[in-house]
Amino acid sequence: MSHTPPPAPRPGKPGATVFSRGSYAESLRIGEILRKETVGGALLVAAAVIALIWANSPASESYFMLRDFKVGYEPWHLNLSLGTWAADGLLAIFFFLVGLELKREFIAGDLRELSKSIVPVAAAVGGVIVPAVIYAAINFGSPETLRGWAIPTATDIAFAVAVLAIIGSHLPSALRIFLLTLAVVDDLIAITIIAVFYSADIQFLPLILALLPLGLYTYLAHRYRRFFGLKAPAAWVILLPLGLATWALVHASGIHATVAGVLLGLAIPVIRSQASGGPEAGPGLSEIFEHRFRPISAGIAVPVFAFFSAGVAVGGWDGLGSALTDPVALGVIFALVLGKPAGILGTTWLLTKATRARLDSSLKWIDIFGVSVLAGIGFTVSLLVAELSFGQGSVHDDHAKVGILAASFIAALLATAVLKTRNRQYRLAEEEEKRDSDQDGIPDVYQQDTAQP
Repeated sequence: MSHTPPPAPRPGKPGATVFSRGSYAESLRIGEILRKETVGGALLVAAAVIALIWANSPASESYFMLRDFKVGYEPWHLNLSLGTWAADGLLAIFFFLVGLELKREFIAGDLRELSKSIVPVAAAVGGVIVPAVIYAAINFGSPETLRGWAIPTATDIAFAVAVLAIIGSHLPSALRIFLLTLAVVDDLIAITIIAVFYSADIQFLPLILALLPLGLYTYLAHRYRRFFGLKAPAAWVILLPLGLATWALVHASGIHATVAGVLLGLAIPVIRSQASGGPEAGPGLSEIFEHRFRPISAGIAVPVFAFFSAGVAVGGWDGLGSALTDPVALGVIFALVLGKPAGILGTTWLLTKATRARLDSSLKWIDIFGVSVLAGIGFTVSLLVAELSFGQGSVHDDHAKVGILAASFIAALLATAVLKTRNRQYRLAEEEEKRDSDQDGIPDVYQQDTAQP
């Protein structure tokens, strides 16, 4: 027997509830994603630590030689350094997953309902605007450093989820879903910023030509969705070359190649078949591809990118002090540690007040605050935007990365302090509820339906 929550009232209607626990199927799916991202977060942190140690060791020259070693076909403008291949190539896999997740959430997930999507979407927008304003205020008057205004706008889902998994095993599933949704929408905004503000000298011929393989890729994915779902090698043999062609042409056009990853993800159908007409018919091609490619993204693409991007030669304590007093690093730290929670929590609070909505009974405002602080962990996309803003290896790029690493560490510590206490309280409440249920001799159906992912 399953417990089906009543339909959520429309935003603005008195008594509307935000951050409801969502459907049981959605909770299970989110739980599986979080477990994979947790492993990816651990690998990401490990890769970043190795890069930092190597870049500041006596053998640091070999690290930078490896990062700057070039390989590729020059006539196609693909003679790139390994660091650039990681940023432009491997991260396209990460953003392909972002495209898949975005489309599924808004077509077949809980976010297809306006009442459930408006809060995390608005919170994500607030969590982008406020950090950008803080960074711009600190760097006002310096056009050179002002280019990095978008660095603190993105949340690193793998890193944040890894922290949440360690400290938050008993937190409500609605809180976990909110964090994941927030980060996914955050990534969409970030990739839009990259496409609009960090693309230069756009060549329209390659961009127009990219529509040909992208169009064929989209047609085949929709027309033969069942075939590609059942025959995994077929996707590698047929769809992958079309995807690579799309990526190469977008890269040649001057638009950052990770945008191609999002477009390719959005092109994959979500619904299982045209005849099924709904999300309950079984896993669609989008979900199947998500299962296939998430381990590649979380286990290889993102950690390798972190390895090549997080290696900053600090230069001892003097160098670290110089980096941390640079307005670039200060802007990033204040924007991520203070701006992110202020934007997310403030927008959520204002929205609930404006619409006369209320939090779900399973949550408290301190929980939303804890997740908002956790969202201040900026890593993967922030490192990418830093390189796009200042150029890999420049002084400002290095100082921005020091700020990103410092801010992520501080945000993780602060979020741990808040959420670990809340997790303990939720654990005690669950144990008390279970004891009461056992004493009454009544099966706890609600607990089964709301099992933590």
